[in-house]
Amino acid sequence: MGPNKFSIIIPLYNKEKEIDRAINSVLRQSYEKYEVIVINDGSTDDGPEKVKNIAKNNNKIRMVSQPNAGVSAARNRGIKEAGADLIAFLDADDSWKSEFLETILRLKKKFPEAGAYATAYEEVFPSGKIVVPKFKAIPSPPWEGIIPRYFRSALGPPPVYTSAVVVPKIVLSEVGNFPVGINMAEDKDLWERIALRYPIAFSHQIVATYFQNASNRLCNIYSYVERERPFLKVAHEAIIKGELPQNKLFDLKEYIASCKLVLASIYLFHLFKPDEARRILRETFPKTFRISKRKYWLCLWTIMPTSLVRLAWTLKQNIKNLIAYL
Repeated sequence: MGPNKFSIIIPLYNKEKEIDRAINSVLRQSYEKYEVIVINDGSTDDGPEKVKNIAKNNNKIRMVSQPNAGVSAARNRGIKEAGADLIAFLDADDSWKSEFLETILRLKKKFPEAGAYATAYEEVFPSGKIVVPKFKAIPSPPWEGIIPRYFRSALGPPPVYTSAVVVPKIVLSEVGNFPVGINMAEDKDLWERIALRYPIAFSHQIVATYFQNASNRLCNIYSYVERERPFLKVAHEAIIKGELPQNKLFDLKEYIASCKLVLASIYLFHLFKPDEARRILRETFPKTFRISKRKYWLCLWTIMPTSLVRLAWTLKQNIKNLIAYL
């Protein structure tokens, strides 16, 4: 298809309410050299029929169906089917502004050495409130360039979000695709593995929309956390081999510590397994004050009665949901 063409992969699983919006946002792109590959991952609603109806009038869209295997497997199937050199990912419940592909192409021309091209994005909450994340350790808007210290930036709101990034296919063939069998942070795992080997280009232009109120969001699932993410193994090997410069090494170690604290908090507040949370905390050694404070706060909660932990978590979630609707 050529070096400046895009394969846009949309995994679809029971998103009949949102899939029209996602596809139509692609069809409104100012840059038109692309194909759309919808991977129907065993949907049981009318989402696939909606895709078929749209595809009748547009030969750029095709749908591939498979038994339900999870979002990572669906994205990986899309990568395999892709005919372009640039792979874009769009979740079926998100959307793009009309300049998304044009913005990515500009980044690619300016920073051909990058392993991924990401943009800023807006988050839309159930109340209609729109929030643009304040990214950590990235120069202020309207800056665009190579993220100076990716793993430091990743300690804040994710600078790379699945519906706001494009990756060259050759990079995916080198670092691997999305990890299958992991229900949390499977997308972050890929961006992290890319960031270990490549610079990440970023634009503050807000050209993607993340809908927090979409149905059937996988980020609300906390099962199967026992499986370690591939990134942690790859990062450990890179540290042992001494492959990283000193500033990147420090940021990476702190980021790994932060990831472990997230895992410990899941065991503690979601799965109510304080013993497992304590085990993870004993193996976590942050250096900065902010992350160390989080560790000792979690340690304190592991010795609290489970009933109190459940109550505290329920109250926190109720407050969070209330704020989201205000």
